[in-house]
Amino acid sequence: MSYKHILIVLSLVFSLSLPLAAANHGALLFLTIEPGARANGMGRAYSAVADDAYGMWWNPGATAFNRGGQLAANHIPWLRAPGIDDMFYEYLGWNQYFEDVGNLNAHIVLLDAGELDHTGTSGEDLGTFHTYDIAGAVGYSLEVIEEHLGIGGNFKLIYSYLAPGTGFTETDGKAFTFSFDLGAKYRKPFNIDGLDLSFVIQNIGPNVTYVDDEQKDPISMMVRAGAAYTVFDNPMNRLLFSVEAAKELANEDPLYMRFVTGFENMRETTFAAGAEYLYLNLIALRGGYFLDYEGDVKGPSFGVGLRYDFDKRYRLSADFAMIPGGGLIDFNKVFSLGFEF
Repeated sequence: MSYKHILIVLSLVFSLSLPLAAANHGALLFLTIEPGARANGMGRAYSAVADDAYGMWWNPGATAFNRGGQLAANHIPWLRAPGIDDMFYEYLGWNQYFEDVGNLNAHIVLLDAGELDHTGTSGEDLGTFHTYDIAGAVGYSLEVIEEHLGIGGNFKLIYSYLAPGTGFTETDGKAFTFSFDLGAKYRKPFNIDGLDLSFVIQNIGPNVTYVDDEQKDPISMMVRAGAAYTVFDNPMNRLLFSVEAAKELANEDPLYMRFVTGFENMRETTFAAGAEYLYLNLIALRGGYFLDYEGDVKGPSFGVGLRYDFDKRYRLSADFAMIPGGGLIDFNKVFSLGFEF
């Protein structure tokens, strides 16, 4: 590896020490659960990579550089701890490039929190109910500076069902709202081949109401900044490093003020670093580290992937990752499939 390569890689790693800041947790936290086994295997440092059908979730601007069509599906058995065996996080995404138009994207995410017992105010058994959150998004991205700058945005419709009403309130605990994502990816800054930068704001939207307007909560708006560097890329192998910092902007201030006042508590910033080694364009090994001081979620992540190209235009990929699960479990497992055409 040349001295230039070494300096760039070290700069990416040291950039983790430049925190963005943080704030309180908002509503609809399922919107912040990161999809994709490849991304999670790399420690969740992915917004500057985002070159597949998970890209629109991570960075809608990054999809501007995708060509052809892409599909992706994700399955995560969420928090498989003793007594918890029916929670799932699912993702289904699509991306398609249209010449002289740009990239159109769509995805659906679902967090199924499982079946819960329904009891009345006196403890009487009222059966069971299902808790879930679902969001559907459509997006568009465009390469505004050829081979350098891509920008994009998503529009989301979101529905959340917590519990049926009973006792103190007859109103079901449910919410229906919308939000936007904005993102940009800049390739080859300072004419450095292999270096990509990203900046993303996710879940820009109004406060969320479940029961009444007096109990509104801010949506879980996130800001992400990342960098990725491809050390080498040839027919034999490829090596990629990435880093990312993310911050939730959620407090009691009006939405427009959160872009400033949300940057208050540095401790709540999350940091991620990851790497991917691809051999013969067939087998991928991944590793990373995720650090969330406030949420007490930290530790290494691991991942593997297989990809197969056929008929010179199709690619099928399968990926698996293990990521830190916090206090309840050691690791969550992530399974993904991808198809490019």
